[in-house]
Amino acid sequence: MADNRRRRSLFHISLLSASLLCLFLSPIPASAQPRKLRFDANGEFKILQVADMHFANGATTRCLNVLPAQMDHCSDLNTTAFLSRLIAAEKPDLIVFTGDNIYGPHVKDPVKSLNAAFAPAIASKTPWVAVLGNHDQESTLSRQELMKHIVTLPYTLSQVNPPEAAHYIDGFGNYNLQVHGAAAAAADSFLQNKSLLNLYFLDSGDYSKVPSIKGYDWIKTSQQLWFNNTSKNLQREYNAEPNAQEGVAPGLAYFHIPLPEYWTFDSMNATKGDRLEETSSAKTNSGFFTTLVARGDVKGVFVGHDHNNDFCGELKGVNLCYGGVAGYHAYGFTGWPRRARVVVAGLNKNRDGKWGGVKSIRTWKRLDDQDLSRVDAQFLWNNPGN
Repeated sequence: MADNRRRRSLFHISLLSASLLCLFLSPIPASAQPRKLRFDANGEFKILQVADMHFANGATTRCLNVLPAQMDHCSDLNTTAFLSRLIAAEKPDLIVFTGDNIYGPHVKDPVKSLNAAFAPAIASKTPWVAVLGNHDQESTLSRQELMKHIVTLPYTLSQVNPPEAAHYIDGFGNYNLQVHGAAAAAADSFLQNKSLLNLYFLDSGDYSKVPSIKGYDWIKTSQQLWFNNTSKNLQREYNAEPNAQEGVAPGLAYFHIPLPEYWTFDSMNATKGDRLEETSSAKTNSGFFTTLVARGDVKGVFVGHDHNNDFCGELKGVNLCYGGVAGYHAYGFTGWPRRARVVVAGLNKNRDGKWGGVKSIRTWKRLDDQDLSRVDAQFLWNNPGN
């Protein structure tokens, strides 16, 4: 019976791989442009975070840290199959790839590897975005070249950098997206032109360029300046007529390398999830967490990098969350299934039956097991004004 299940699994993975290969051998239609992000008719917006795919060369790239029974038939295609299952099950409104999308040292052609890594998102025609990790550029393309390729792919909303800050901002892949109210066609919608949820994506870099500071990189002053200005501008728009709203629209931030503040948590004081390894943050604290707290809009930060951590912990009103490792060519913990994080923001319904601002933000994870198990569901934030 186990052998039959294994053969069926191999057949489905091979069939999926062939289908996705056809996608990239076919001309890409001009209509493959992503739609504007907005809450759905049920007042929800769902984000799927995929961290650390470490994709390399497809079927010839072997898996790491899997059970002995999986080893002979496990490859990058298992990552592809997992992502395809996730998208089909969750039907997200946006997919966010939080870096180490490819594993540069093992990649033969970074363009082909990127295309293959993102293929399930593109095949689903779901809007998606990506930031870079510390391994993406370890092949033949620079970080700038990688982002310049990513922004050409179908259905992506990724940006190389914000136009207004391109002349001064550090890194590549800093940008923000706005999630507007439900479509105007909905009789209960009146905030269709107002951003109710703001998403920030940042390049956390790769390795320190300062000789006296070893280890990983960090979010620079220029990026924090851009974030601060963008957040203030979005708040002004939120508070302005027409349909002026009180307070601040909540935000979420996505990048790869965790902030030093992630060290605050262990398996005992984290709200949900596991800490199975140390936090590999920068050796210096650039103060970005303080910047987030001072602005007050970001309610959750979502990172990857430390594959065997998947917890969330709340500190000074900001939830610090790991996505958990999704990729099979990435190191993991044998017997600990690959996983990905889902975040859902929900709107408040006013007394007159119209959708208002964001009422709550909740999250859970999906495991790559037989049942695509949903675990560690929790509320990250509830709007005290609703």
